[in-house]
Amino acid sequence: MRTLYTGLAWTVAGAVVVQAAAIAFAFSGMLNLVSEGGVVDKALLEGFQAAGVGEAGFLVHGLVGGVVIPLVAVALLIVSFFVRERGSTMWAAIVLGLVALQVTLGFSVTDLPYLGLVHGANALAVVAAASVAALRMRRSRGESATEEATSRAVAA
Repeated sequence: MRTLYTGLAWTVAGAVVVQAAAIAFAFSGMLNLVSEGGVVDKALLEGFQAAGVGEAGFLVHGLVGGVVIPLVAVALLIVSFFVRERGSTMWAAIVLGLVALQVTLGFSVTDLPYLGLVHGANALAVVAAASVAALRMRRSRGESATEEATSRAVAA
């Protein structure tokens, strides 16, 4: 279970990195479209017919951020109940809470564009919390192995 927990935590952190790459790709493609004489307007955004480089980045950003990361964060919390390691459930809950905030900010950004600043900063918090959750498992696994080796040596 510890390995699954660690893997899920690293998956959340890695997926956020994919998010950053996808949105950077999308905006680069959008800039390329404009530099070649294209126009970004409401019709383009609602029609999903940009057919330019980077358009898939918006789709990847939306799917990974709206579906994949929340599902993995929920799975992390569920697995944390079976890990039986001090702090695992707390860190999984922190990750899930930050992910819920991130999704809320992502859907609210169209109404309040300045929330994009918080959305980007919160992404860093999600990566940090997921990384701490994963690293705490590695550290506790090392301590358990040391204690077990010590107890075997004493018994011998």
